[in-house]
Amino acid sequence: MKVILTKDLEGYGFFGDIIEVKRGFANNYLIPRGYALPATEGNVKHVQEILRQRRRKLEREKKKAQELAKKLEGVVVEIKKPVGDAGKLFGSVTATDVVNALKEQGIEVDRKTIVFPHPIKEIGVYPITLRLHREVSVEIKIDVKPEEKE
Repeated sequence: MKVILTKDLEGYGFFGDIIEVKRGFANNYLIPRGYALPATEGNVKHVQEILRQRRRKLEREKKKAQELAKKLEGVVVEIKKPVGDAGKLFGSVTATDVVNALKEQGIEVDRKTIVFPHPIKEIGVYPITLRLHREVSVEIKIDVKPEEKE
């Protein structure tokens, strides 16, 4: 039986793929759970239209991400944190710290886009990556400095 997938299904295919499966697997598992629809002409056209809309949306998001990446290129973010005697931070630098520091510079990013290669627990300059889109990422530098004591 031919079915069109309505969700990505590991080992079988991705959204919009038309696959051939046994009738029992389609009727008892894929269709009731919403993983697939029978591959009728109407269902195929419906899923293809959804795919076209998704592609347009992804292109718009990619364009926005590329513009933001150009803005972020070469940016150095300064973060001040309390420090102990040996130059080690109390805690570590978090994604929220980076988001707040970028917000002060007038740049809005989601904290989920920030990727730390390792936890930052000492004073210094560190590179981090921002994955703005599936295909767009940019590297910025974080300058961690000690907080002035009063």
